[in-house]
Order: sequence, then C-alpha cells, then structure tokens
Amino acid sequence: MPVNLPENLPAIEILKKEHIFVMDDLRASTQDIRPLKILVLNLMPLKITTETDLIRLLSNSPLQVEIEFLGLSSHTPKNTPIEHLMSFYTTFNKVKNRYFDGMIITGAPVEMLPFREVTYWDEITRIFDWARTHVTSSFYICWGAQAALHHFYGINKYPLEKKLFGVFRHTITDPSFPLFRGFDDEFYAPHSRHTTILSEEIRQQPELTILSESEEAGIYILSSRGGREFYVTGHSEYSPLTLHNEYLRDKEKGMDSVSMPLNYYRDNDPTQPPLVQWRSHANLLYINWLNYFVYQATPFNLEEIANLGDL
Repeated sequence: MPVNLPENLPAIEILKKEHIFVMDDLRASTQDIRPLKILVLNLMPLKITTETDLIRLLSNSPLQVEIEFLGLSSHTPKNTPIEHLMSFYTTFNKVKNRYFDGMIITGAPVEMLPFREVTYWDEITRIFDWARTHVTSSFYICWGAQAALHHFYGINKYPLEKKLFGVFRHTITDPSFPLFRGFDDEFYAPHSRHTTILSEEIRQQPELTILSESEEAGIYILSSRGGREFYVTGHSEYSPLTLHNEYLRDKEKGMDSVSMPLNYYRDNDPTQPPLVQWRSHANLLYINWLNYFVYQATPFNLEEIANLGDL
C-alpha cells in the first residue's frame, strides 16, 4: 500500500522517480481504509533528506501509512527553509491530545552537549513522556535513542576517542524476536556518531533488553516495555550516499581528525562508489516494526492506546 503524505511534500517527487508509490492527502481520503498513523519528530539538520529516507522505508509495506511530521517550538532549524517547516510540520501543542500508532524520533546534531544543555531538552522530554501514553510503539534513532535512554533509565553517553563512522557488522541476540524476522545471522548497518552507551550500564537495567550488538560499534538495538519502545544507535535509514556526503562535509570544514567511513567504499577506496550492504536489513527492520509492534499491537480506536500496558 502507498504512503499517505502531505500534498506537495518534496519527498513525493523524489520517491516517484524511484518508482515508490506515494499519494497525497486528497487521494488518500477517497480510500475507505484506516491507515496507520505515524508521527515523526525530525531533529536532523537536513530535514528533507531525512524525510525522504524514512518515507522510503515506511513505504515498503502492504500497510497504508499516514505520516505526520513534528517540529519543536523551542528550536528553529538553520538548514531548512522556514516555508517548508510551516507547510509540513506541526507542533506538539497541536498533537498532544491525539494518539498515534507509531512514532519515530530521529537523531540530532547535539550529541557532544550534555543532555541538559540542549536548548530543547525540556520540550523533547515532555514529548518522550507523552509518547508513553499516546503512542503504541516508539522508535528512537541515534541521539534520540541516547536521549530517551537517559531520560527514562539514567543511561549516560560517553565520548569516543574517534568518531564511529562507517558500516559495521552486527549480530542478533534472539533470532526468534519478531523484529528480526527474515534477517540473516549477521547484517550490516551504518553508524555516524561521536558518543556511545556502555553495555554494563544497560545490563544493570532489567527493563532494557539488548537485541543486537556489534564488535566494532557496540550495542545497536535495545527494546523496553515489550516492544513499545525501541532504541537504535545507528542509522539504518541512511541512503547510499549519506555517509559520503557527511565525509565530504567534514573535510570541507577542515576537520583534521576526519577519517573516511569504514567498510563503505568499495575496497575502502574513497574514489570508488559506496557498496550498499544495509538496504535489505533496513527494509526488514522497518517492515517488521510496522507489522509486529505497530499494526498488530495497536487498538482500532486510537484513544484506547492510553490503556495499553507493556506488550
């Protein structure tokens, strides 16, 4: 089924060129289907790129998905036209009395700051708390995952000696867990971060379950509340050229410590094109989340989400 998007969202034309079926609100209103309502809190600086990356993955499902984008009142992004934000993003005050089948919270370019020095910390933690009673399953990505883990469980983040940058191999703790249906025993995922969480702190929290790890990248996926919350430390949603563009951006800034993304270019040669090793895993990850932890878990009447316990 197609993804239902706001009319004229730039991602629509980009994805149509990739032969991905998307439709706007007007056409979707003619179909007598109750779509899954997914709220995306997009904290990434290049918002149109992130919108496109997430829609690409959410569209690869037989379920109809209606996506709404959420912005922050306490922060004005610098890299996205204000006209785009005004046209396609809503505010928390406008959604706080509504319910959603699923929610995605992205990473943000603030990972080197202490959590409470982030200017929008108070607002984002209110959204985290709200999601626990208004969303069936929440999917936290990269800094979003670190922030939620710190808020809910007191998990700290620690600076790395060198940026974790590239595509790394991961294993699965429990292959029978529904999130990993169809996965191979080992799979690859991109990472791009300067901080990490520690396994020993996670293992002291009985409410947290480690689902996937990497020898090089550390913990990759955690769950809590029976699948009502997932924390993903990498960027499975990245398109083939995202790491390449980050690498060029950092080099242009004159960052002497920048290394090329590992296991990314063919033969680890930055003059060669990327070798995409994570596309199938990324699609399965989002399809399985939508199917097993959103669609199959959510009540038909969204207001009943407030009465859900752990799955």
